[in-house]
Amino acid sequence: MVVNIFLLIFSAVEYHIHTAILFTWTDYKTIFLPITVFACATAPLQSFSSLLQCGVWIWFHQLMCNVSNQARSYQEDKANRPWRPLPSGRISGPKAVVLRWTTVLLCILLSFIYDQDLVPTTLSLVAVTYTYDELGGASNIVGKALCTAGGYASFEVGATTIISANHNLDIVSVTAVIISGILIFTVIQAQDFPDVEGDKLARRMTFPIYAPELSRFLTLFAIVAWSVFLSWFWGIGRISTALFISFGIHVGLRYYLCRTLAADRKSYLIFNVWLMAAHVLPLHARTSVLAL
Repeated sequence: MVVNIFLLIFSAVEYHIHTAILFTWTDYKTIFLPITVFACATAPLQSFSSLLQCGVWIWFHQLMCNVSNQARSYQEDKANRPWRPLPSGRISGPKAVVLRWTTVLLCILLSFIYDQDLVPTTLSLVAVTYTYDELGGASNIVGKALCTAGGYASFEVGATTIISANHNLDIVSVTAVIISGILIFTVIQAQDFPDVEGDKLARRMTFPIYAPELSRFLTLFAIVAWSVFLSWFWGIGRISTALFISFGIHVGLRYYLCRTLAADRKSYLIFNVWLMAAHVLPLHARTSVLAL
């Protein structure tokens, strides 16, 4: 009897953990890893304990954003990602809405327990997410870019605050967050190329749908321009500069020249590697680690 109860509890817990992982699965490469790398490089990292706390904070906030977005994109996910919790039937629409607001409360509580000064950061992410998903922010090109940049900035502020030694952002950290926000605003269309069909189905206007040719050219230009600017701004060495700019040119040219769905998916994966490399550069301002 006791064994059966234990197995039932274990099965239920495993089911819900699996569901949570499915909600967040596609954004480990786009949110969790880039934000973690940014915080570790910008703060910089002080201890394994702070890294673990940062990871927990990012993951719960990522879950909040993912549940909110997916609760509103059921039809799109049926076409693009049928394995997600809603289209696969692991959770119903009404329960997803309840979970969406439950995660908001959990994230506010988590920030309050860790540091009361983090609560405004969580609230800003909640506001951006609400604007994006429920006030039409995702339905137009500029609104989507602004919301995404604001969301990334909120993640970066929270994660960097947790990892930093005194739990405050200094001038290097603030500068890095501002630059990152502007960068995301100008290159966020990189994530839209693999999702064109789903966005059309959801009647969501994105830059690749509105201007297919121009969006690819500007993505190429923006990635290369940012590679040059960031190398100069953070003052990295000649070899590091050559490698980073060459990588940026490669990523930009992939977006412009390789236009199949499979190619766009691979390009977006490589783009996120470039983004993580860009997020490492502020570390040079503290350690001169990229002086070569």
